[in-house]
Amino acid sequence: MGTLRRYLNATVATGWIVLAPFGAAHAQQSDRAADLLRQLANPDLPNWQIVEQELWVEWSKTGSPAMDLLLRRGREALEEGELEAALDHLTALTDHAPDFAEGYSIRGSVYYQLGLLGPALNDIRTALTLNPDHFGAMIGLGAIMEEAGDIDRAFAAYQAAIAIHPNEPDLKDALERLEPQVSGITL
Repeated sequence: MGTLRRYLNATVATGWIVLAPFGAAHAQQSDRAADLLRQLANPDLPNWQIVEQELWVEWSKTGSPAMDLLLRRGREALEEGELEAALDHLTALTDHAPDFAEGYSIRGSVYYQLGLLGPALNDIRTALTLNPDHFGAMIGLGAIMEEAGDIDRAFAAYQAAIAIHPNEPDLKDALERLEPQVSGITL
């Protein structure tokens, strides 16, 4: 389950930026995110970590100073291990910014850490509905499915994520780990 934790940490680490106002900058963000996703899809990309980090920054743009504050407070609480406080801030964020995928993705991670798999799955589903390219949410889905023993769905989620982010070594490891179980090969 290290992959989910790594992406959780990545989403927390990007929370310390000043975010652009909603409107034209938000539309440019979408163009920028699309460009970064195209770059990230290159399996031979030498600087994929930089591109990935820039994508996390793009996905973290709420478009509102008030929502930025809720996101920042949620991430700070999460980083400090204060899961209930993180949940409160992120719930306020998703309540007030219901079209902001990253809020659901991060809150899904909090629910997962609290052992609340149903709410975690619900938030991941919402994040993926709002942002179908959110490989972090796909990885979270794979981790939850794997923990629940649904290896086929875990494998499918990891495959979907690696199609977007083919350079992620943890995804490659997860697919290699699950391949024998999915294909029916026993060792």
